[in-house]
Amino acid sequence: MIRIIGKIPPKVTIACSGGIDSMVFTHFLLQGKREVELAYFNHDTKHGKDAEDFVKEFAENNNLKLNIGRVKGTKGKRSVEEFWRDERYAFFDTIESDYIITCHHLGDCVETWIMSSLHGTGKVIPFRRASNIYRPFLMTEKKSIKRYAEKHNVSWIEDPSNSSTHYMRNYVRKHIVPHALKINPGLRKVLRKKMLELYIK
Repeated sequence: MIRIIGKIPPKVTIACSGGIDSMVFTHFLLQGKREVELAYFNHDTKHGKDAEDFVKEFAENNNLKLNIGRVKGTKGKRSVEEFWRDERYAFFDTIESDYIITCHHLGDCVETWIMSSLHGTGKVIPFRRASNIYRPFLMTEKKSIKRYAEKHNVSWIEDPSNSSTHYMRNYVRKHIVPHALKINPGLRKVLRKKMLELYIK
């Protein structure tokens, strides 16, 4: 089941990477009577060009406006993940939209909570970032995304870097989250309850 936080307005911009999460949520939102635009950010990787072409073709086939952003700054002392995130959100700041959707889901919440807990904060991904960036799918589980993709024949492009444990989030996803769920099988429910308390008024 695709779970939504809040009410999604009739005109939105979706941060679409071409991966299964953003393609499923884009397909889901296109079923309603909404005006949908896409925003793709090219991280200047080997996968970036293929994903950009994939999203371009999807946008053209569905008559959707597509905003494309690219890396402009330099990494400096930041980690690659931090650098890409900063560049991505700087791109979002250039888009004229009152409601930009990033396609984070419950699995991302678990990973972020574990990663932040290792640094002593234990934070939950916020539903809203800045004045116009929202994460309405934080309550949706990854297995629901996969089921939706299968049921509706949603196509996506896989990013090979998702399997690399060189990146901290991937390492946490592959090696720490499974152990955390063995220790506390109800961790997802705990975080979902926390989000209900924080975001559902």
